[in-house]
Amino acid sequence: MPTPVRVLGLDPGLQTTGYGVLEATPAGPRVVEAGVIRSAEGRDATDMAPRLKLLYDGLLEVLDQWQPKAIAVEQLFAHYDHPRTAILMAHARGCYFLAGAQRGIPVFSYAPTRVKKTVTGSGRAVKEQMQAAVARELGLAKPPEPHDVADALAIALCHLYLTGGSIVGGARSATFTPVNRDALFGPASEESTDDAA
Repeated sequence: MPTPVRVLGLDPGLQTTGYGVLEATPAGPRVVEAGVIRSAEGRDATDMAPRLKLLYDGLLEVLDQWQPKAIAVEQLFAHYDHPRTAILMAHARGCYFLAGAQRGIPVFSYAPTRVKKTVTGSGRAVKEQMQAAVARELGLAKPPEPHDVADALAIALCHLYLTGGSIVGGARSATFTPVNRDALFGPASEESTDDAA
């Protein structure tokens, strides 16, 4: 029996990371698992290392259980009024990239506007539109909650749609890191596929 082709979508968050595992099927994407990984209650910056370890360990559990062929995450968005938020998000994303590299799974990043446009048709869709579109596309009885889960499923859907279901090929809007670029194309590839959406 062939191994199911799955993609893991992650909605970055230092306190709460939404995740969604989708499986490519002939009938379209199917939800296999979705939920949240919590690093800890509270936001004390002094406990950063244990919080990151909780995120990392939780993600490894998901990777080991569902064995996705690719991980799709949202790119960082830094608003000039809140640069600290982007810095904190970068810590969480570092855990995702490390876990992917250690398990040999390529990691792709998508701009939030690209995810919204791919899933809803509008790069300016609001949370409620995203949740409704995810529910419609995945045949769910109601929009997924919390929004972290809906966003993670949207990111996974975006990757599936942009790759045509092949998971690791043809994602013109993906941003490749040196780790996943080498895994896909071999070393010394200089081609950039960064999306400016």
